Amino acid sequence: MTVSGARPVDTSIPDTQRMFSQFHKRSSELEHLDKGDYTPEEYEGCLVELRRINAWLGDTRALRETLLEEVERLDLKSFSVLDVGAGSGELLRAAAEWAKHSKRTARCVGVELNARSARAIAEESSQFSEISALQADGFRLPFADNTFDYAICSLITHHFTDSAVVAFLRELSRTARRSIFVIDLHRNPLAYYLYRTVGRLFLHNRLIREDGALSILRSFKPEELERLAHQAELKDIRIRQTFPARLVLSGRSQRPGG
Repeated sequence: MTVSGARPVDTSIPDTQRMFSQFHKRSSELEHLDKGDYTPEEYEGCLVELRRINAWLGDTRALRETLLEEVERLDLKSFSVLDVGAGSGELLRAAAEWAKHSKRTARCVGVELNARSARAIAEESSQFSEISALQADGFRLPFADNTFDYAICSLITHHFTDSAVVAFLRELSRTARRSIFVIDLHRNPLAYYLYRTVGRLFLHNRLIREDGALSILRSFKPEELERLAHQAELKDIRIRQTFPARLVLSGRSQRPGG
């Protein structure tokens, strides 16, 4: 009903507030990869496009600017890396390539819960004798404490609830003598709306198109990731932001030897 003389209602402010309110806290909506409602062909296509995304959007760059920078700074002649949720092993191959070019020795192990992904790591890394793979649960890793120098994961933790992230960080750090490096998305409006517009023009796989924007909403702000690291009882905690929308958490276990 319209009342004569009444001022028109400005709905733009509530709309704007609603548009940005979704970034205030992590979304709990499940992605297709979490629900498992996809075909084997879609999953294969997902792996292919994820490799492109990692190359374009900075996971390899984030690895070089954090873990590999530390190896170089400490002048380590050999190092070992465990990658949990390694996908098809692209970060392990990047580490192995870098080690060869810098005349270092690397031992790289990829873990995947999905059997097809574990096979993909081995198949696509066949030219790298320093890379091996196995199927295992990232929350119950089949390794003794301090087995590796470093443990890493990329774009994994946003799939978990906060309490599960804490448990995962504890388990990841248990295996690492030196540090862990956790790469994930930075939840912010620019990354989200850029993905929803530009990204959809170039991405064809349904899982990537529909899960990508939701992944950003499920991801973290720097202070949230730092809080979870403290709850996991890590020490030497550091959060770095890398281009274009990545956060990298580093830290160490407080147990002896960590």
